[in-house]
Amino acid sequence: MRVKAEQDDRADEIKLCSFKRPHMRAFHFAWWCYHVAFLMWFSITPLLSEVQLTLQISKEQIWTSSISAVSGTIIMRFILGPFCDKYGPRIPMGIILFCSAVPTALTGLVQNATGLTVLRFFIGVGGSTFVMCQYWTSRMFTKEWAGTANATVGGWGNLGGGITQLLIGSVIFPLLKKVYDGSAEKAWRTACVVPATLGLITSICVIKFTDDCPKGNYSKMKKTNQMKDVSVSKSFRDGALNVNTWLLFVQYACCFGVEITMNNAAALYFKEQFLLTTESAAAIASIFGWMNLFARGCGGFISDYSNRKSGMRGRLLWQSICLLIEGTMVIIFAFSKNLATAIAVLVFFSIFVQAAEGSTYGIVPYVNPPITGSISGIVGAGGNTGAVAFGLCFRQLSAKMAFVAMGIMIVSSSVLSLVIFIPGQSSILGSREETIVEDKEIVDTSSDDEKGTDTASPDNSLEYDEEGLAAMQINNTRES
Repeated sequence: MRVKAEQDDRADEIKLCSFKRPHMRAFHFAWWCYHVAFLMWFSITPLLSEVQLTLQISKEQIWTSSISAVSGTIIMRFILGPFCDKYGPRIPMGIILFCSAVPTALTGLVQNATGLTVLRFFIGVGGSTFVMCQYWTSRMFTKEWAGTANATVGGWGNLGGGITQLLIGSVIFPLLKKVYDGSAEKAWRTACVVPATLGLITSICVIKFTDDCPKGNYSKMKKTNQMKDVSVSKSFRDGALNVNTWLLFVQYACCFGVEITMNNAAALYFKEQFLLTTESAAAIASIFGWMNLFARGCGGFISDYSNRKSGMRGRLLWQSICLLIEGTMVIIFAFSKNLATAIAVLVFFSIFVQAAEGSTYGIVPYVNPPITGSISGIVGAGGNTGAVAFGLCFRQLSAKMAFVAMGIMIVSSSVLSLVIFIPGQSSILGSREETIVEDKEIVDTSSDDEKGTDTASPDNSLEYDEEGLAAMQINNTRES
């Protein structure tokens, strides 16, 4: 791999067909672990109508369990960010996958609404693997490639939300129904064992066959004094006191939070709204997740391209555009009267949800590079917080009104890009970076007599690169 020594041997390219250590091995394990976590996290969602029938529970109780499923990971995302800064992503990833796989395997033992809610809370802990997923690629790839790398692994991981709708709802469930002579109850009680098994196997492999960073594992690097120990509390405190972290928290709530809500709601919505079978509704609902195959990666790639053309201003503009179109599509979806229109709008709606997610994590590595783990965790928790808020809307309102409310909130969040100011980077309203450069250029254009030097001499020319300016701004901020 082509690497940059000045960025701690991070890779300056992505080779998708390579599985070699350390960079590409970490890349592929990052998305696969997150993908498996999604398979477990939402394995029961395409079968919720069958669960509701078996347990004789209400729509409100079903939505309470769905809210519980996304609540479980909020606290863990806050915690795991600074833990990645201290211990690396590899070991936390394995532990969380294992802890999520066990309750997933026990899904078939649920007997009432309370049991379903509690079980889904612990399964939802697996969603916090996102923090390690994004931290890992930020640690392995340069900032110039961070948007593309983060978005691709995040997108392919999120794809598990679509795969599980299709795999569990349209393949494993009907297959098990045949095995159990048409018993839907026995089928749904057994179906979740498959993703749980995948989770257990992956949890072992990720610890054994990967590296924390380009130079190896954090534990060995600390023993050989290649890296300093990090304070978990200080890392989290610095990330939490950064205003940009919370602005991105809200914006991520309005994209990833929407995706999780759709993973919970889509199959039920299509079944009730268009009178479809469980298998057909699950297959259509899976379309939303399938867009992750390319949409989130494209969002990150366009963010990187915009950065090369216009700096951080380009990234922020693209972020706002994605959220604005996403919110508009949600409102249109709410008023779709026939199945064909609803599916067509769902596709475009999903593309911009995923693109906004990729765009967000193209910005995260720039906020404060030394504590990227903590910031990544806090922003990631925003996604689940958004899912809880939107889940409450669906629990209390009709589906149509819930979609309209969600759309209005998303459109409103697009405005927040205007007030994101990252030290040393350009912004939409004003360019701090360009202001610094212009001041230096004014000094540099003074006459030869005033400077007493030859302006044509390369030795006396002033050079200001983006990373150097960012570092200067960060150091000045810390000293202040």
